[in-house]
Amino acid sequence: MNAVVDIVMTAYNAGAFLPETLAAMRAQTFSDYRLIIVDDGSTDETPRILAEAAADDPRIEVITQKNAGIVAASNVGLERCNAVYIARQDADDIPDPTRLERQVAYLEQHPDCVATGPLARHIDEHGTVRQNYTTNRRDTALANPYWIPAREPYLMHPFLMVRASAFHQTGGYRPMLGSEDSDLYWRLSEIGRLYNMPETLGSYRIHSGSISSNSIGHGARLAFCAQLAAISAQRRREGRKDLEFTDELMQAVKREESVRGLFALGCQFVEGQERDWLEISLAAKIIEICFYRPFEPTPDDARFMAQAFGRHWGLMSAENAKILRESIMTTAVRLAIKPGYRQQGFILVGKGAWPKLLGRAAFRTLLPTTLRDRIKKTVKGPAPA
Repeated sequence: MNAVVDIVMTAYNAGAFLPETLAAMRAQTFSDYRLIIVDDGSTDETPRILAEAAADDPRIEVITQKNAGIVAASNVGLERCNAVYIARQDADDIPDPTRLERQVAYLEQHPDCVATGPLARHIDEHGTVRQNYTTNRRDTALANPYWIPAREPYLMHPFLMVRASAFHQTGGYRPMLGSEDSDLYWRLSEIGRLYNMPETLGSYRIHSGSISSNSIGHGARLAFCAQLAAISAQRRREGRKDLEFTDELMQAVKREESVRGLFALGCQFVEGQERDWLEISLAAKIIEICFYRPFEPTPDDARFMAQAFGRHWGLMSAENAKILRESIMTTAVRLAIKPGYRQQGFILVGKGAWPKLLGRAAFRTLLPTTLRDRIKKTVKGPAPA
């Protein structure tokens, strides 16, 4: 008899975290599940840990393969799924005991919903909770592939649960270099409603970033793929031929280090006004992710972004433009006061905004924190009753 939930986990050299994650799975209050774990060519203690876990718990099925990457490993596990619901679980994250129970209950009670994810607290490599850090709850109904940058229908992917029928209808994951989840969510949202639960039902592990993962090249690649996924969604909405995301395209993306080079690559696959939208939206997405990752643009990247904003500003609504203008200024201020990046900050905003940039940079660097906070509160006014 099939389980109600099939859980797919991929593991690559996750031996340091697997025991805690597997213990949390055994502690779930909802027990009618099967845990399908794909060992993606691990060379550490992962194979031994998984073999012992499978021997102790008949609900655990282990598949071993040569290293092929997270998308290929995920799809191998997903091919084995035959339950009503499919859940994702990362090998290094920790589900709360009621995670599965709460998600199954919501989907059972809301047949119009095809996928759901909870909030998650952030922990570090050692399991220490990062104070005041949880994932932001986003309204998936506000998703808009035409917004600049695209407003994605975000769900917490490491704790995703989806109706198997809807997942298989989408065709599954496509190679998208960090945007496999948002590409899937765009397609799921065309089938039914997505829902972000208000409950915190897990711990999401934040690893200290390597130099490569924090580089502007990596950030630009993430931004590029996210906007291609949005163009793909635009095409489906308009009844046009969808983009094809291939392993060859992703290899070409991995070889590009500059924002300008990525845009040139994208122009080979998009056409007409899509190119204008991709140019400004790629620049805007990099501005957006600079808020939470240390992606610092090179002077040439900054020039490309400033030129994109200048050429295509008219593609946005007044509300979109207002939000993006403030985001650009905030990023420019951060760059202007960071040693070695002042030039990029001034390039981003253009000469007309230099006085404002200088004023805000001075506000950030010259005034004591307590005085800055008092001024901010005064400007914002009292909180609504």
